[in-house]
Amino acid sequence: MAKILVAEDDPTTRLLLSKTLEAMGHQVFLSPDGQHALTSLECNPGISMLLSDMVMPKMDGRALINAVRERGHKLTIVIMSAVVGVREIADLLDHGASFFLPKPLKLAELREYVERGVGPEARP
Repeated sequence: MAKILVAEDDPTTRLLLSKTLEAMGHQVFLSPDGQHALTSLECNPGISMLLSDMVMPKMDGRALINAVRERGHKLTIVIMSAVVGVREIADLLDHGASFFLPKPLKLAELREYVERGVGPEARP
């Protein structure tokens, strides 16, 4: 079981991600914004993956990636967004994101990225 942190300001998407990841056998931590996610990461050692929305209040996905990498965290980071272009995706990957997942989310793609990032735990 991997510890996965979800930073997503939309409550419906947060719930969908939480249920899907828990069904895969992972322990899920939820944050409504980037600043909360950074605090959660600092308070919960052993988190191996961060799934983060790009557009959030208090701290967006780009700032969150930078803060996570500046603090030396080696976890897998998956950025989720419907509002970034190809150049922005390349920039996010250059700055420390591991993968990009387009929205609207497709659960099969989500499962694939999670398995690539932390390995399979359980299959629903």
